[in-house]
Amino acid sequence: MGGNGSTVVFFPEGAFGPTNNCVGIGAVLQRRGHRVVFVVEESFAGTLEAQGFEERLMRLTPPPETEEAPGQFWKDFIRDTAPVFRKSTAEQLSEFIAPTFEALVDGARYVDERLREIVEELQPDLIVEDNVVSFPALLASGRPWARIASCNPAEIKDPEVPPVFSGLPSDDRSSWDAFWAEYRDAHRDLHASFSEFCSERGAPPLPPDDFVHESKWLNLYLYPDEVDYRRARPLGPRWHNLQSSVRSTDPAWELPPALAEREGPLLYLSLGSLGSADVELMRKLVAELAEAPYRIVVSKGPQHSEFELAGNMVGEEFLPQTEVLPKVDLAITHGGNNTVTECLHFGKPMVVLPIFWDQHDNAQRIAETGFGARLDTYRHSGEELTGAIDRLLADAGLRSRLAAASERLRRARGTERAADLIEATVREAAAR
Repeated sequence: MGGNGSTVVFFPEGAFGPTNNCVGIGAVLQRRGHRVVFVVEESFAGTLEAQGFEERLMRLTPPPETEEAPGQFWKDFIRDTAPVFRKSTAEQLSEFIAPTFEALVDGARYVDERLREIVEELQPDLIVEDNVVSFPALLASGRPWARIASCNPAEIKDPEVPPVFSGLPSDDRSSWDAFWAEYRDAHRDLHASFSEFCSERGAPPLPPDDFVHESKWLNLYLYPDEVDYRRARPLGPRWHNLQSSVRSTDPAWELPPALAEREGPLLYLSLGSLGSADVELMRKLVAELAEAPYRIVVSKGPQHSEFELAGNMVGEEFLPQTEVLPKVDLAITHGGNNTVTECLHFGKPMVVLPIFWDQHDNAQRIAETGFGARLDTYRHSGEELTGAIDRLLADAGLRSRLAAASERLRRARGTERAADLIEATVREAAAR
């Protein structure tokens, strides 16, 4: 590290999407001579270190009686709540969204003292947080900090933007007010108690309808202009849209001979590390595509040993997504924000099968901007799935629009821009 390098601490949510986003930015900063440290859950120990970063470990829950795999807490949580995913987004508010926020808030309470220890030890020049809830220890530390909002930007509330987690259309507001009322009913008590905890621990109270604070220093989000929302209130000067933020740290990947020697459109199927834990859903998709005239690369996820692929498929537990996407013709995705922005970055149409959280918002936005199709994840038929795939693959106008978006996004160089903004914020803080 160069002698003039700053210390930048990344604190992403304990899931692969936010972590991978931060890795892409951290790699740029590290190349520029900065010290980059990741604060990660103990179950992720060694995964960031293997990519050349320092780690500081913490826990969001009491230690388990037996050793756990990376992100095991959330895998178990998703498995136990999977039946809720078959319900409407309004029903998910009280049965999934609120319990998830409660689990996250409990984690913020549990880890508060450990985070204070880490900040005191490292004395970072900037802390970069990519979480959907605040961690009072970071705000109370007095250190400059940046927020990354790596979910769908409906998370950044605005009267012109549909309610977050709703999956409701932008051009039909008839259900917006009812959804907001249910959202507030589901979260009112938890919001009040966590806001009080934030104040007790030296952080500001929470803003209305949010479990996370806006930074007075720097706020980043990533959502291409082609699909971003129109807003009644422009975001302030401390907000910056990275457009896309695609890491360059994934290992090289080549199409296995079993598919390379066959003919037909090449598809990528990924429901994310959490969505793919729904074995019943993965088996349904495999069966629907088994006889279709496609070649399919499948990210099998943590339950990879629990289901078999068809003869027109290859797959692994984890795949280097940014290396796979450039080689395929179309992606079938859960609609996670990273995957959506990466598909647009590489110019790939999408069939979106949303499961939870902001995936419904992404699915709706991709459909209503014409960059893909949204299907009912659990109730679609095989004919609906293959019909959507065939329609998107045959759409020459869509290919042209995607190519133009991809060219623009590649020029935008989101990870480099994020590093520039982080460096500028460090200089600003040092000058105060």
